Amino acid sequence: MIRTETEYQNSLKKIDQSEQLLREQEKQLAAEGLRPAQIKRGLDPSRIFHDQIRDEIKSYERLKKGKFDELENLHGIGQMLIGVRIAMGLSQRELAEKLGVHESQVSRDERNEYYGIAVERVSRILEALGVVITTRIEKVPPLAKSA
Repeated sequence: MIRTETEYQNSLKKIDQSEQLLREQEKQLAAEGLRPAQIKRGLDPSRIFHDQIRDEIKSYERLKKGKFDELENLHGIGQMLIGVRIAMGLSQRELAEKLGVHESQVSRDERNEYYGIAVERVSRILEALGVVITTRIEKVPPLAKSA
């Protein structure tokens, strides 16, 4: 997950480099006489890496626009907190100042996607960001009993 503007800019550079490298490798493999299926197999691992970077870039760009996925039973709350900070245009340093903690604490928490964060801490971060999360509770139908 891209968490900072610097990581975003670095990812944009990586995707450009990756695209260029893929084109060069494809030409080289074709020049060696490999068939298209062989070239595809040879480039698939690099393409997977390339696609992962592209997906992270798209996700960061969505977050910057304030577009979030829904949470279910608070799974993904850490990613949502990071996303809200990004959407609000705040750096990790600015959030740290609002929370009264060192920037390294926010960086470490975000690197771990706020794993194991307490509800009270989530509330404090949301207040610092100036946002609220609203919830809806739905009863889950009972599982069918087997005979």
